[in-house]
Amino acid sequence: MKVLVVDDDPFVLNLLTRQLTQLGFRDIVAFERAPEALALLEKESRSIGLIFSDLQMPDMDGVEFVRHLVAAGYAGGLLLVSGEDPRVIQSAQKLARIRGLHVVGALRKPASASQLKEQLLGKPLASAQTGPTAQRCRFQAGELRRAIDTGEIINYYQPKVSLQTAALVGMEALARWQHSSAGLVAAGQFIELAEEGGFIAELTRSVLTSALRQARLWQDAGIPLSVAVNLSMDNLTALDLPDFIEHTADQSGISLSRLVLEITESRVMAEPMLSLDVLTRLRLKRISLSIDDFGTGYSSLAQLRDIPFDEMKLDGSFVHGAWREPPLRTILEATLGMARELGIHTVAEGVEDVQDWQFLRASGCNLAQGYFIGRPMPAGEVEAWIASWEARRAGLTG
Repeated sequence: MKVLVVDDDPFVLNLLTRQLTQLGFRDIVAFERAPEALALLEKESRSIGLIFSDLQMPDMDGVEFVRHLVAAGYAGGLLLVSGEDPRVIQSAQKLARIRGLHVVGALRKPASASQLKEQLLGKPLASAQTGPTAQRCRFQAGELRRAIDTGEIINYYQPKVSLQTAALVGMEALARWQHSSAGLVAAGQFIELAEEGGFIAELTRSVLTSALRQARLWQDAGIPLSVAVNLSMDNLTALDLPDFIEHTADQSGISLSRLVLEITESRVMAEPMLSLDVLTRLRLKRISLSIDDFGTGYSSLAQLRDIPFDEMKLDGSFVHGAWREPPLRTILEATLGMARELGIHTVAEGVEDVQDWQFLRASGCNLAQGYFIGRPMPAGEVEAWIASWEARRAGLTG
């Protein structure tokens, strides 16, 4: 695999080249000017698997360089190395990800060999897509509708645990489509299609019913857990939703107090009055309401003011790495403090390593969810995960 290093400072170029050689990389090409690096990329795009790029460069800055990488169809890894303000680096990193590039990480200059090793160790250096501009699989509305009717939509479950005791307290139900040719498809690739096709209600009710039935099976096995289900904004215009949920929970033998409904405002409410009617009735039935991905999209202070949420899920973009990033730490701690004053339970998403866990635990967050704890899994794998988690608990609460 060929590695491309782009930086206008000759000293930094030599330093990075030497450090990468020490880490075992052999085919390294260095450029002081981004246009020259792009000229090579156009000729040898398939052979270049990793690019290191500065942000502040003459002729073409790092943001422009990222734009050209996307246009060139670059599918390898990108690691930003810059002396700019950490918030500028973070913005550039986010922009590259939004544009579809596989961003391995970002470092401030001067980066040590150990920092480089930490960024690269165990990470895939190539995108899982065929290219950064690769489109998601395109499905037809009728195909998805049939999948709902025939039971191809199944639930995976991701654990939520207490940060203070590391005890398992609940599971979030995440819809997956068992597609005959595309394999297991994540919800993000078909939720919008269900909304546009006008059958998001059927999809949500299918997921909810399955989740409540599974919660009863766990309860019967001596594993009483809360279960969380995501709601689309379109679900909140159905005035009969609270009654449907109450009836379904009663049939499943699950207390409504064990159900959490997670609401993400990815767009403006179409019918604010109807939505507030539905949400208020859900709380009257003692169903927990969680404002999901707080701090992103339309999930904001106005929703905390107007809607009776009793749980706040902190978006992973504010959680992972907050222990080492002062701006993220400030935002996270302020948000946790506000939630405590409002009497709102907090859940941190995107907990990916022990440092995230320790920082959140010390900060007083209530629950944690993320790959460090457990990935989404079929219901049949939950009991085995519980056994493995129990073996880890003591080391996380001492």
